Amino acid sequence: MTELVLKNAKLVLADEVVDGSVLIHGGKIAAVSHGASQTGEDMGGDYVIPGLVELHTDHLENHYHPRPGVDWPPISAVIAHDAQIAAAGITTVFDALRVGTFDPGDLAARDGEKLLSAITQAQLMQHLRAEHFIHLRCELPCPDTLESAVSTIQSGDIHLISLMDHTPGARQFTSLDKFRQYYLGKKLILPEKIDDYIEERRALQVIYATTNKVGLLQMARERNIPMLSHDDATAAHVDEAVADGVVIAEFPTTAESAAAARNHGLKILMGAPNLIRGGSHSGNISTEEVARAGHLDMMSSDYVPMSLLLAAFELPNRIETISLPQAVATISKNPAQIAGLIDRGEIAVGLRADLARVSMAAGFPVVKQLWRQGNRVL
Repeated sequence: MTELVLKNAKLVLADEVVDGSVLIHGGKIAAVSHGASQTGEDMGGDYVIPGLVELHTDHLENHYHPRPGVDWPPISAVIAHDAQIAAAGITTVFDALRVGTFDPGDLAARDGEKLLSAITQAQLMQHLRAEHFIHLRCELPCPDTLESAVSTIQSGDIHLISLMDHTPGARQFTSLDKFRQYYLGKKLILPEKIDDYIEERRALQVIYATTNKVGLLQMARERNIPMLSHDDATAAHVDEAVADGVVIAEFPTTAESAAAARNHGLKILMGAPNLIRGGSHSGNISTEEVARAGHLDMMSSDYVPMSLLLAAFELPNRIETISLPQAVATISKNPAQIAGLIDRGEIAVGLRADLARVSMAAGFPVVKQLWRQGNRVL
């Protein structure tokens, strides 16, 4: 079996940062040594951290649907997306495919099936640098959500399911002004039609949300797929999520809901772009506030893959009580463990050699090299 030594590195371990080296054998970490090593590939004093684990990114849609009315060839879109994922240091990614159509320009069920198939094919052909899993994000108020979810689940393996409700005036968009700003800013609707559109969306929630949710919960339980709640805004939302069997509170929008999720033992995932920007684009609670309260377990890059690494290195600068190893755990060990991937996420003997070499450039972390199971992929 092939052996590789990465020497002269700042190793970000579970509890500390040490100068040392890592021995890789058979795709796994065989030894972690402190101090200088005479042999091996010189890391030049750069950081070596665990490969990042991303539980929720909808960035693939940007490659598949780069312009209104434009669908890019699915496998090509997946490969382009994967390249950006790897450049951000991510070795394990859960691609969040949405089901549920509000608008004519939305991705339909057939698009989700195409992308799932493309991910599967590209992975089988070993075209991808990261290992890809599927996270199905289900928009509860849409007329076609349940039907689309069934057809997508029948097309391939689903590993996570999140229950979403982006109805104006609720959850993420408790502020109608923020909802208007978002939709008008993205030019998704004409200004003179926005108020009618808001009422239409609210009516859809009344008609479809409950029925869709009951069906999705049944499917998830039958297939033993872990579930996530999305944009919980109140303690009542969290109580409902716990009753549904949810294990992750994804992007809670208030201090109340984050505290309630912690009290119930749910793992809390927040957005890395939120931290980098200094707040939520929807006017909700910031990732930094959740972290200061001691409620942050994991971060997600959501719509900017590079934000995950940036946020982990920025978090200790914002909050003195959070160390770099603790921050790195929010993007590696913690998401890996909650997803049941106990073979990765940490630099420790016996785990997969999923590793990233990170150099600091003008104060920003940059991925210089990436290994997955000991094989260099970047």
